[in-house]
Amino acid sequence: MADLTGQQMAKPTEYSTVNLAKDAGVDTERWNRVPNEATIKRTAEAVEARNVKVILVDTAEDGLRALVDLIPEGVEVMFGSSTTLAEMGFDRVIEENPKGWRDYHATITAENDTEKRHALRRKSVAADYYLSGVQAIAESGEVVGCDKTGSRMGAWPHAAAHLILVSGANKIVPTVDDALRRCREYCLPLENQRSQRVYGMGSYIGKHVILDKEDTDGRVSLVLIKDRLGY
Repeated sequence: MADLTGQQMAKPTEYSTVNLAKDAGVDTERWNRVPNEATIKRTAEAVEARNVKVILVDTAEDGLRALVDLIPEGVEVMFGSSTTLAEMGFDRVIEENPKGWRDYHATITAENDTEKRHALRRKSVAADYYLSGVQAIAESGEVVGCDKTGSRMGAWPHAAAHLILVSGANKIVPTVDDALRRCREYCLPLENQRSQRVYGMGSYIGKHVILDKEDTDGRVSLVLIKDRLGY
């Protein structure tokens, strides 16, 4: 792993919060703070009580190492669009692919036929291993995600054989109501700015998923990083 962990981690991208927040007009003091150690530990324990394995790490470098270690060699891997994954350096890992994963995302982007590409996207939520960022984590243990079409959220409840979530501790909020507010008041304005810059159009929240209790032992893991990552 020396070739992976030697690179600079938690590196802001063009579409990181620091480059979007001013135009988005969001309250970073409220929604982007890292809570104290006791709150992080208590939240991790609450998530685990809902049958989600938590790997609690200090840095993005540690988080990337934990993420790679969770995925066996040669399995099928799909990942949703995630600023957290990008800031961790996962784009370089999947490009170099040291464990010989079957990269479902590469299969989708290589398909030129629109209908076939859409069909592959629908199937991708049932990948062996699906990686996703999150939008909020309540101190009571619920993990909340949202997106426009559900192309990522579809993997969360059941479809993916293994779901690996990644999050900075800045996503932790007191309650589920606060988590949903964070989606609306913070994540959406930032994503709207990103969408305007990338696609020339705004965004909206079409789907919410609240991971309240996982039924299948060992299916869902959360790599929780004691740092500020993603939005």
